Amino acid sequence: MSTALFFHTGSLIDPKALSSDRVDLYIHVAYSELDTKREVKKIVRITVIIGMTISFCVNRLWKRILAKQKARRLKGNEESHTPFPSDNLNQVQELPLFNFEMLVRATNDFHLSSKLGQGGFGPVYKGKLSDGQEIAVKRLSRTSAQGLEEFMNEVVVISKLQHRNLVRLLGCCVEGEERMLLYEYMPNKSLDAFLFDPHKERLLDWKKRFNIIEGIGRGLLYLHRDSRLRIIHRDLKASNILLDKELNPKISDFGMARIFGSDEDQANTNRVVGTYGYMSPEYAMEGRFSEKSDVFSFGVLLLEIVSGRRNTSFYNDEQSQSLLGLA
Repeated sequence: MSTALFFHTGSLIDPKALSSDRVDLYIHVAYSELDTKREVKKIVRITVIIGMTISFCVNRLWKRILAKQKARRLKGNEESHTPFPSDNLNQVQELPLFNFEMLVRATNDFHLSSKLGQGGFGPVYKGKLSDGQEIAVKRLSRTSAQGLEEFMNEVVVISKLQHRNLVRLLGCCVEGEERMLLYEYMPNKSLDAFLFDPHKERLLDWKKRFNIIEGIGRGLLYLHRDSRLRIIHRDLKASNILLDKELNPKISDFGMARIFGSDEDQANTNRVVGTYGYMSPEYAMEGRFSEKSDVFSFGVLLLEIVSGRRNTSFYNDEQSQSLLGLA
C-alpha cells in the first residue's frame, strides 16, 4: 500500500476525490480546534503527584530541622554569656520545651501590662498559649549569674515534685541566652496581696485562713517527708504562697531549695539566702539549716495569717517589737 502526501492551499475539497486508494491525510488546523481536555487532566494529575511528593519531602526536612534546633537549644548557645550547664541537661530534657517565639506571642512581647511581678530571679509575666491556657512565665534576667543557678535548681527540684499544694511547673524555654520557666497561672496571685491589703483581707474569713494554713502545712510535710526527694525550701514566706481561684495555697519559688540525702539532718552554708524576718536564728547567724528552718518560717507565716500584719511592719514601731516579740 502506497502512502501519498498532498498539500492543498486552495479552496476546501472533498478528500474522497483525491484518490480511490487509502491515503494518510495530515491536516493543519487551529490550536483552539483541538480537544485538549484529556491533556489537561493528565497535566493536573502529574502536578498533584509532584506537589504531594514535594510537600512530603519538605515536611520530613522541616521535622529534622526542628529536631536539630531543639538539640541546639538544649546544649545552649556557645556564645551565650550565661552558658547552659551540661551536667543538668538530662533534667531539662524531662520537661516540655517551649519555643521562644511562642512565648513572645503569649506574653504580647513581654509587655509591661503582662508583668505580674519582679523577683531576684527576674520578671514574671502572664501569658496565654494558642490553645487558650493561661500561664505564668518566669524570665531569667540575663545579667543575673545567681538567677541561672536558681533556674537550674528550680528545674532539678520541682520537676520531681507533684502535690496539690505545690505550684505546677509546665515546662521551660532554653534558647540562646533566654532561660524561662513556665508555671500554671494563679489568678489570685500571692498570699501577701490578700493578707496585707486593707480591702482584700476582708475576703479572708477565719475558715479561709485556716484552709490556707492547713494547705501550706500539707505542702511542707510533703517536701520534708512524703516526696521522693527530701526538700528544704529555705524561703517560705507570704509572697511565695500562690492562691488559685478558690484561694487554695500552693508553695512556689524553689530557686533556693536544697535536696537532703536520706542520712542528712542538717547542712551548713556560707551563703545565707532567704528573707530576713522569716529566717531561723541558727540559719541567719550560723548558716545552719534543716527541716526546722522551714518550720520556723512556717510559724512566722502562721502568725502573719492570724494577725494580718507583716513581720517587718514593726521595724518603725515605737517599741521596736517584731511580730514574734509581740506574740
